[in-house]
Amino acid sequence: MATRRLLPGFVALCLGAVLARGFATTVGFNHLLLAIALGFVVTNTVGVPARLEPGIATHKLWLGAGIVLMGASISVDTVLEVGGPVFALVIAVAALSVLVVELLARTAFDLPERLGSLLAAGTGICGVSAVVAVAGAVRAREEQIAYAAATVLLFDAITIVVYPIVGDVLALSGTVFGVWAGVSMFSTGPVVAVGFAHSDVAGQWATMTKLSRNALIGVVVIAYASYYARAGTGSRPSVRTLWDEFPKFVLGFLALAVVASAGVLSATQQASLENASNWLFLLAFVGLGTEIRLADLRDTGPVPAVVVLLALLVSSAVSLGVLLLVF
Repeated sequence: MATRRLLPGFVALCLGAVLARGFATTVGFNHLLLAIALGFVVTNTVGVPARLEPGIATHKLWLGAGIVLMGASISVDTVLEVGGPVFALVIAVAALSVLVVELLARTAFDLPERLGSLLAAGTGICGVSAVVAVAGAVRAREEQIAYAAATVLLFDAITIVVYPIVGDVLALSGTVFGVWAGVSMFSTGPVVAVGFAHSDVAGQWATMTKLSRNALIGVVVIAYASYYARAGTGSRPSVRTLWDEFPKFVLGFLALAVVASAGVLSATQQASLENASNWLFLLAFVGLGTEIRLADLRDTGPVPAVVVLLALLVSSAVSLGVLLLVF
């Protein structure tokens, strides 16, 4: 019964993936960005039929699966060689983003305290996933969750377009562009998309950097829950809650990377896994495009968007400056 309910939407994702791949070959444009554009156009013109929604909603599962399989193309030696500085930058930029949003929200723009915290988590860690995780810990109101999530999605849509342009104008290397996207963009899907739109190297570094940033979600949830618990407006998260919120595909990605680096997989097997990962990303990004709705973006209002924009400008400028000095 569940399979029958999901099948129509899954078939729609497959069709979208094939169309995006075909259009990319014809027009010479990146197939992953075309997949997002295709989903965006459909949802904002004819709309997504209700019977397709359950299957299309599985796009997050395909994104996680694609990231896991991408581990087969990662060299652990390369990660260890430059991983320390990159992880330090991830922590520094995440902390900077959270701090800037909190300060602007509370002092300059006088936003409700919990709305500011949701915006800070979404900006600093992993987009809508962080908004939802922190919302549960601080007992934010539903309208605050929706407002913060819509604001994050607005900037996901903007950065998907702007980051590749900046990368081309500045002629950034694959490593610099990938790490920059991973430390400063918001949600995992757009980060992976723009990374691979630049180059395979950029895609790999963007994904690895973003995964390490996503892993900070537990720390942020604990910090916010503790703060609001002391203020009498929240509750301390349990270990089960933290495990439920942790992005588990990170573990699969790391495990496959270790296996591939140990030489267990043949070149043919690695190529097959990389190809499968690419198709899974196509499925995921068609679905991601359907989540970018113009009506929702228009409803966000200017103030939260201004707060997040200022924080994004600070974090992206600082991180890119550091990367250009280091690399």
